[in-house]
Amino acid sequence: MFEEKSRKGFFRTFVTALLTSLGVGVLLFFIASGYVNRNTPLQQAPQLNNGNDAPKPQQIAAETTTGTPVAASVAKNATPGVVGISVLKVDSGAIFDTNTTEKWGVGSGVIVSSNGYILTNNHVAGGKNKRIVVSLADGRNVDGVTVWAEPILDLAVVRVNLKDLPTVPFGDANTLQVGEPAIAIGNPLGLQFQRTVTSGIISALNRTIKIDTEQGANYMEDLIQTDASINPGNSGGPLLNSRGQVVGINTVKVTSAEAIGFAVPINVAIPVIKQLVQGGDFVEPYLGVFAYDREVMPYLDNNIKLDRGIYIVNVDERGPAYKSGIKVGCIITQIDGRDINTMLQLRTYIYSKKPGDTINVTHVNKGKTATVPIRLTAKERDGLITR
Repeated sequence: MFEEKSRKGFFRTFVTALLTSLGVGVLLFFIASGYVNRNTPLQQAPQLNNGNDAPKPQQIAAETTTGTPVAASVAKNATPGVVGISVLKVDSGAIFDTNTTEKWGVGSGVIVSSNGYILTNNHVAGGKNKRIVVSLADGRNVDGVTVWAEPILDLAVVRVNLKDLPTVPFGDANTLQVGEPAIAIGNPLGLQFQRTVTSGIISALNRTIKIDTEQGANYMEDLIQTDASINPGNSGGPLLNSRGQVVGINTVKVTSAEAIGFAVPINVAIPVIKQLVQGGDFVEPYLGVFAYDREVMPYLDNNIKLDRGIYIVNVDERGPAYKSGIKVGCIITQIDGRDINTMLQLRTYIYSKKPGDTINVTHVNKGKTATVPIRLTAKERDGLITR
């Protein structure tokens, strides 16, 4: 986890962003409370260097060496692409006080583009930060800046002004099977244990957990559960498959039980990374619905039979879905002919689009099926939208 415990403003952002984010697909049919403590600030800021005398990194391959244990091969190939992320935050409770408190926290990240894009957690690099320092495997420490963050998914992207960095390839979380190997790499308990490797298996898929924050409860959906050890400081580091591909970004662990950790599936971040790399920016497309998927509906209302699709429980009346006739009680089953059965599938597809693009949404309303075109708008902060 990110070692500074406070995720200040996380729940506040979560509440205001519910409609903005497309919604949370699963409410709570697997609950894990007792969020990990992240209270170990760094003693001092990392020292920067320009890296002129540093060895030039090489591109990482994902192939497993014959005869070598899977974890060892994966670690050898992927470790150069894992970074430490040190973040200087100002205590918001004392921001107007002459005795303001500055705290360094440390998390992890994974290089996903050779020109400096690094994927991590929102609770590591999101929000208002005074300074971000990225510690590379070759010994360099360089300043970075957060270019995208999504509190509900707990994902963020940090950019550093470097080229020819070693990257770790993407995998496909949709192909994961329970019981297959899983390897986590990160910085547990601070930079003194940089790039620690732990291994285990994929314990479960599509988990939804309850997170208790200082502002109240938050829910995270469609997570990958693993028994590979995830400790404070591991937040933002990669969860890898046996081929050395990133299948998830480590985010939380359960402190009241052993060997229960979670990662956000990588698929939802891939279209974001692609647009950042290709165009230098990502403006989130906005649909404006809040929905639950079929796994949780029996726990909410036994009278609603949801065999497929996602059930709309709220719609932003300012948003494009509402203007196109999508109402509370509608069931979205397809977008552009693609089956949609979870909110993560919906987010992943929407993220591959741009504001102004038109999608065709198939939905069922009172037993009648219809397909309507919807022109996506741009998401802005605090639930505001660009028309």
